[in-house]
Amino acid sequence: MSKPVLFTGAGVALVTPMERDGRINYEKYRELIDFQITHGTDAIISVGTTGEAPTLEDSEHLHAFEVAIEQTNGRVPMIAGTGSNNTDHCIYMSREAKAMGADGLLLVTPYYNKSSQRGLIAHYTKIAASVDLPIILYNVPSRTGVNLQPKTVAELAKIPNIVGLKQANGNMSETAEIAALCDIPIYSGNDDQIVPILALGGKGVISVLSNVVPQETHDICKAWFDGNVQLSLQLQLKYLELANALFMDVNPIPVKEAMNQMGMTVGDCRLPLYSMTDAMKQNMSDVLKRYHLI
Repeated sequence: MSKPVLFTGAGVALVTPMERDGRINYEKYRELIDFQITHGTDAIISVGTTGEAPTLEDSEHLHAFEVAIEQTNGRVPMIAGTGSNNTDHCIYMSREAKAMGADGLLLVTPYYNKSSQRGLIAHYTKIAASVDLPIILYNVPSRTGVNLQPKTVAELAKIPNIVGLKQANGNMSETAEIAALCDIPIYSGNDDQIVPILALGGKGVISVLSNVVPQETHDICKAWFDGNVQLSLQLQLKYLELANALFMDVNPIPVKEAMNQMGMTVGDCRLPLYSMTDAMKQNMSDVLKRYHLI
């Protein structure tokens, strides 16, 4: 039996805008959500890696969900980033997100303390049994130090409410193996690999690029699903330089810099993330100008 699909297309891994004093700018958050939905974004992902989850207090984290759910207002799915390296804390945050009305959860693999593959199965199994919401697994070993192996994903895919995988390990061979082993919706976690993931049967992307060009990122996916593979590929390649520029420093430092240069006023990142060098800022400016974004 095929898994239900939480969304198809481009979901934005939304930045968390900050005031000058470091507080979250919730009114700007509402503006960004409206901007995204107006420009074709297919899902809002609140407080993931790009949303600076590690430096948000629980109260801020949960209020961001509340604002996102209210502002999205059912127009597209609102997926809450509640992943943690503490299983019980993840369950607590996930239950709170469900109570608020979130449509699904994005759960990164445990980081720093890491886990064995058996431990990953136990971690996700306990969460899935504790919270009746659709769950998207998030595999990003460059940040977490642990890789969800294909056989582990296939085992977890047997759980009814585990309905997706955000695959950001960059390994197309492993992604192909997952697609061969089980029928789980796969989303690219890397904006430079949207079309390769779609070619393996993927359902879209959870995107940093969408913060800057939401319509164009949506269109990469839409063209593919409309059967216009050539257009999808052309768009993927057209926006490759921009996608790469958004990772010239640690995410979300560059995307916030780009958005600020574009006049979106999303503020700085919280420490320990720190602003880019002047040379990097100039590089970003040059790229944005080539795309006529500033």
